[in-house]
Amino acid sequence: MNSQLRSDKLAISLSLACVAHCFFVPSFIILTSGLFVSAIDNGFVHNLILFFAVPVSLFALALGYKNHGALLYFLIGFVGLIVLCSAVLVGDLFYGETGERLLTLFGSILVVFAHYKNHQICKEINCSCHE
Repeated sequence: MNSQLRSDKLAISLSLACVAHCFFVPSFIILTSGLFVSAIDNGFVHNLILFFAVPVSLFALALGYKNHGALLYFLIGFVGLIVLCSAVLVGDLFYGETGERLLTLFGSILVVFAHYKNHQICKEINCSCHE
């Protein structure tokens, strides 16, 4: 049952890593005068974060649904993951760089919210899965 807490926290962290990468890596490149431009492949980093974020989030959301029966938060998190995947796969192509960032931010907010609410449900009903 403790895997619920760990997976929720890890999923939140990975979702926030997507946002941080999307919004702060361009600033980092500018601040370092472009020294690391060749070392950072944005597509690879996005895919790598997503590669870990999706299974961890799905695992945590499924555990949350199994433990608490709150389908709404599972669906919100699932939609957030779809938005995150869309941002990485087709966001830049259809919406440009700004659209991709906004999709990433929106998807991450949904995922973080769903995991946070899973944790709140545990606190409300005093279940043992988050101890």
